[in-house]
Amino acid sequence: MISRFFDVRTDDKGQDYIASFVDGIALLRFVLLNKGTAFTAEERAALNLDGLLPPAINTQEQQLARVYRGYEREVSPLAKYQFLRSLQERHEVLFYALLARHVEEMLPIVYTPTVGDAVQQFSALYQHPRGLSFSTDNISRASKVASSYPLDDVRMIVATDSSAILGIGDQGYGGLAIPIGKLALYTVAGGVSPFHSMPVALDVGTDRQDLIDDENYLGVRHKRLKDAEYMAFIDAFVDAVKARWPRAVIQWEDLSKDTAFAVLERHRKRLPSFNDDVQGTGAVALAGLISAARLKGERLRDQRVIIHGAGAGGIGVASAIREGMVRDGLSREDAAERVFVLDSKGLLTLDRKMEDYKRGFARAVPDGWTMSGSVPNLLETIQQSRATALLGLSGQFRAFGEDIVRALALNTDRPIVFPLSNPTSACEANPADVLAWTEGRAIVATGSPFEPVRLDGREFVIGQGNNAFIFPGLGFGAIVAGAREITDAMVLEAADALADYVKDRHLARGLIYPPIAELEEASTHVAARVIHRAIEDGVSELAQRPLAEWMTTVQARRWKPSYLPIRRGEPK
Repeated sequence: MISRFFDVRTDDKGQDYIASFVDGIALLRFVLLNKGTAFTAEERAALNLDGLLPPAINTQEQQLARVYRGYEREVSPLAKYQFLRSLQERHEVLFYALLARHVEEMLPIVYTPTVGDAVQQFSALYQHPRGLSFSTDNISRASKVASSYPLDDVRMIVATDSSAILGIGDQGYGGLAIPIGKLALYTVAGGVSPFHSMPVALDVGTDRQDLIDDENYLGVRHKRLKDAEYMAFIDAFVDAVKARWPRAVIQWEDLSKDTAFAVLERHRKRLPSFNDDVQGTGAVALAGLISAARLKGERLRDQRVIIHGAGAGGIGVASAIREGMVRDGLSREDAAERVFVLDSKGLLTLDRKMEDYKRGFARAVPDGWTMSGSVPNLLETIQQSRATALLGLSGQFRAFGEDIVRALALNTDRPIVFPLSNPTSACEANPADVLAWTEGRAIVATGSPFEPVRLDGREFVIGQGNNAFIFPGLGFGAIVAGAREITDAMVLEAADALADYVKDRHLARGLIYPPIAELEEASTHVAARVIHRAIEDGVSELAQRPLAEWMTTVQARRWKPSYLPIRRGEPK
């Protein structure tokens, strides 16, 4: 049973159909089932829809043409975002069909960068409820809250406490827009059915006094829970999920650096879970770095990498790169020597005070290094480390100035520069500037989308190191595998799968990430490799099969945004 309101069944002729336990106006208001003008004459008669719809009966193609014209009439990205969200709350299947058809055009609207604006204005823009909200007002009734959700077989949950949204920080309850957007990508890229997914807001408060004082703010009005109170809240949420949806995968989203690592380690073996900001960001950066090294005719192990930014994302990237270098043949000690991590104070060094989660990347200042302050700054680290790659996860706009980029370019013929911070307003460098300062020699990728750059008669396509190339396939692979845990090796396998996909299809053209239009195909490859690794790691009960067969399985299991016949049914 999928829901107390409907189920998907197969008749004696092998035809899938939806058995609906509601009819009439209630059916039209149930967004997962509503087909609007596409309800057939027979369905209208059987389901008490006569007179509730216009006389014309449309195909889905006709509906798609109509809603796309409406989308085109909207004049601003935020207006387009609201149009799509409104469509999702009326006709969910039609929304996904539209998004799948125009994913390259619409990804920047439903995801970064526009979703950042939607988060900041969430309370002002709010129109429709979606997902499940656990708050300090109801966490004592967490099991009852979970029972309120109408879907009985949830397999994918994206949950945020909204403490570290993109590069814009604490957004309180407004962060719910991020799980909504990410689950849209789980569906159109990964193939996860919206009948089995749930966005979650974990409203533990906000430290933004301006939100607390805003009369329109929709979240609870107090400072954030901390320490033991915070962990007790998260524990209650996980307990409720495990009791109601024991096969669900949780993606932790936009948790602050103070809690991201602790929450993941506390619960990853209780329910299969991963943190996209830590592990997804790490995997997509690693995949891009592997591809960039291949483009240079080198290997990952040959690079000397600086990560500027030591938050959850920065440490996640550093961890992934270090593990990737070990997999590429370096000892753990040699891999550690090739990865340099800086925070706002400079290089992480052993004699500095810092948060515990950073300590694994602190190092002694190498003999012979000079510095103007107590620790080497970014420019000094680039000059003295002989770095070949510079990755930005600092959230500091234009942190990579001309002196920084030119210094990197002195170390290597093809410097690798990835200003990955989102949204665009937090990006460490403009790709056009990086290419101009390096006479077109740099290999550049960003976190947000940028237009191609023309320089000296050449066009440079700017790769987008978007987590959407990792998390949909990682999550769907874990679901298909029935994984008890999402292991670190499964995450690294997702990175390798993406890099191999690029090598086979795009590297010869100078690309290090696929076009966004290939999200679905790339995610299928990631999911198949993740299933294979889950079995190898012993966290899946499936028997191993050739990778090609897992590809076929993933393609067959993908949910497609097309209407099924709807018949009156009774719960079994």
